[in-house]
Amino acid sequence: MKKNIIYIISAVISLFVSVTVIGLYHFMQQQDSQLQTHYYRSEVATLESPHGIRKAIQQRKDDFILVDVRSAQEYEQEHIIGAVNVPVYRDPDTSAYDEEERIIMEFRDVINKNPDKKVIIYCYSTSCMSGRKIGNMLADNGIFVKELGIGWNEWRYDWNMWNYPHEWETTNVEDYIYSGKEPGVYTKLDDIGEAGCSLSKSFEC
Repeated sequence: MKKNIIYIISAVISLFVSVTVIGLYHFMQQQDSQLQTHYYRSEVATLESPHGIRKAIQQRKDDFILVDVRSAQEYEQEHIIGAVNVPVYRDPDTSAYDEEERIIMEFRDVINKNPDKKVIIYCYSTSCMSGRKIGNMLADNGIFVKELGIGWNEWRYDWNMWNYPHEWETTNVEDYIYSGKEPGVYTKLDDIGEAGCSLSKSFEC
């Protein structure tokens, strides 16, 4: 009789442990799925493809505005053609994050001058946090911007990294940069062909 009771108790404990382990496994899988969904939705909502923007510049599209948040000194030396400057650095080595009121006012001005356009910011490099910090500051004040998937350094000095191999010989970074206080306008005469970033071809961007 005692043996039967021990067997029954052991079976119940084993069943309880199995159910608990299976439940935990499914719970963790569900949590992972939710995290993955949130991650990809956030990436799509906040990041803009540099290749898509490069094609849009080439095709002279007018539904976005680039904002360079580097210092005015660096912007005037060179910037992505068409970009405006809202400096969040006083000089290349000194941030101006404390000038929150001025930064917010200048972004509001950019938006007012470019109604219904996507506002896309970029800073020094992919790893640069300036764009993310400013994006967060703006979001806290009801202003929502996107971030270019790369920074100035990758755009200017690592052109082949994010353009397709068949474009390496047909595109030139010099055509997509500008020097001076003005944004500049893309003027190269291209055989543009069909749009490169339609919804049906969104994975090309």
